Amino acid sequence: MTQERQLPEKFKCLMIREENGVVRSGIEEVGVEVLDPGEVLIRVAYSSINFKDALAATGKGKIIRRFPCIGGIDLSGTVLESSDPRFRPGDPVIATSYDIGVSHHGGYAEFARIPARWVIPLPQGLDLFEAMALGTAGFTAALGIQRMEDNGLEPEKGPVVVSGATGGVGGFAIQMLAGRGYRVTALTGKAQESGYLQELGATEILLRDSIDFAATRPLEKSRWAGAVDNVGGPILHWMLATMQQAGTVASIGNAASPKLETTVFPFILRGVSLLGVDSGYIGFPTRGIVWQRLATDLKPKKLREITRVITLDELPGAFDDFIAGRAKGRTVVRIGGE
Repeated sequence: MTQERQLPEKFKCLMIREENGVVRSGIEEVGVEVLDPGEVLIRVAYSSINFKDALAATGKGKIIRRFPCIGGIDLSGTVLESSDPRFRPGDPVIATSYDIGVSHHGGYAEFARIPARWVIPLPQGLDLFEAMALGTAGFTAALGIQRMEDNGLEPEKGPVVVSGATGGVGGFAIQMLAGRGYRVTALTGKAQESGYLQELGATEILLRDSIDFAATRPLEKSRWAGAVDNVGGPILHWMLATMQQAGTVASIGNAASPKLETTVFPFILRGVSLLGVDSGYIGFPTRGIVWQRLATDLKPKKLREITRVITLDELPGAFDDFIAGRAKGRTVVRIGGE
């Protein structure tokens, strides 16, 4: 039986198109012929919404590199067919990042065809729903922690500060670090979410408006053994200036600004390490190692509690909350379910 005969003539997806310079997205029914090349054919169970997905679907960011493109940088599901011997029909799998949902049709569809080198087996300890409750946000947070610990960070060395704390990556970083025994300070502009951040595991809430970031000196009083930064700009400069000796900073996002104006003093006088975290194209074995940790010691205890579920039909109306900064926790998109 051929691949096409295993698929319906039409299936539903969220297609992102560009017309006269304007990016639009919506639910469509498309034919099987639109699927991109790849060795692994997957019946999609779940996807998720990341900030990058919202930027792509609304056109607020220049994310999509090929139009039209089915959105969704994450997916989990079950293998229908594979020409790669590592995967067999019925295998539960995950595919995130790389070019998925950017220049290769993504997870907001009932079916996906993905290159085998982008696919990993679902680790024991996770189900398909949990894998997408984590998604790229969870993987990114875990990769940042992996890099920091590889660089010598451990709970005994002191507290860790997390910016963008109510976002997907920030919230996961707090849970994962707290679960590992770290004392975590959540840096946030949302005082009303203090209780939520404490529930995630933050031992201290530091409000952004209590700090004059513009007045940050090249070196400030040392406070942190580690830092997870999701916003960039002046906040990252402040973090670097307030690190302890041999502290380590994971640079993950640029929600505030991609620019960094700082000095060399944190690096040459305190031996601070600034670690770039690229979850999009990190390869194996690191990708597999991080997913194994997400199924074990870095698996958040409140994963389901912080996750809401929507359907594919509800997806187009969900992006605005992410763009406006109103989203909290994680949003999983049920495509086919388990």
